[in-house]
Amino acid sequence: MSGAVDAPRVALRLEGVERRFGALLALRGVDLNIAEGERRAIIGANGAGKTTLFNVIAGDFKPTSGSIFLFDEDITDLAPQLRTRRGVSRTYQNSLLFTGLSVADSLYLAVRGTRRNRLSLVRPGHADEQRAQAEQAATTVGLSPLLGARVSELSHGQQRQLELAMALAGAPRVILLDEPAAGLSRTERVSLTELLARLPRDITLIFIEHDMEVALQAAEQVTVLHNGEIVSEGTPTEVENDQTVQQIYLGERRA
Repeated sequence: MSGAVDAPRVALRLEGVERRFGALLALRGVDLNIAEGERRAIIGANGAGKTTLFNVIAGDFKPTSGSIFLFDEDITDLAPQLRTRRGVSRTYQNSLLFTGLSVADSLYLAVRGTRRNRLSLVRPGHADEQRAQAEQAATTVGLSPLLGARVSELSHGQQRQLELAMALAGAPRVILLDEPAAGLSRTERVSLTELLARLPRDITLIFIEHDMEVALQAAEQVTVLHNGEIVSEGTPTEVENDQTVQQIYLGERRA
């Protein structure tokens, strides 16, 4: 008797999530299931609710209604730092890097930020475990040769790599990437797509992306938002050929 292949666990589940800002309903009854290890793109026109969705998942905004589960744990009311400790990491569309720090120190602080002893004043030694984690994150994104460089000396593309490395530094289970290809050249976008494909498969990757080429190449599943609602989900090919997506997202709606 051949054994059945177990279905992957659900890493992130949203049930009826809504977020209201006064009279504006930015998210409308969002139901979302993302499997462990999945690469999921969230796309949609400006104002569709993508960044609001990320902020709700990360804990920066509390949902007005609905529930959020991380590996079946209800995290709806958890503060952002507690979600980070449970394995949720994110980047932002606009860089939040400290340009005066070195790459190594930036990554070390990213690791420390997920630990309970993050405010300790004890300087790390050469064999420090957290320093080793920081160096491993640099290796994963190809920044090992630049560990001693200041952030201000990096190119825009290298700074994007550093932001991804910092998201990886705390051994996350789910990473939210907000516009990772923003401002990159075509060559840098190709490198980014290849880098995302090399990330460990035990990490669930969810990203907002305006660049359709990056989104459709890097994702296994795509969710399309419009006016705060999910209007389409499926494989990149299914979404690309969806008439509703072509009308709403690609601007092909006829009068």
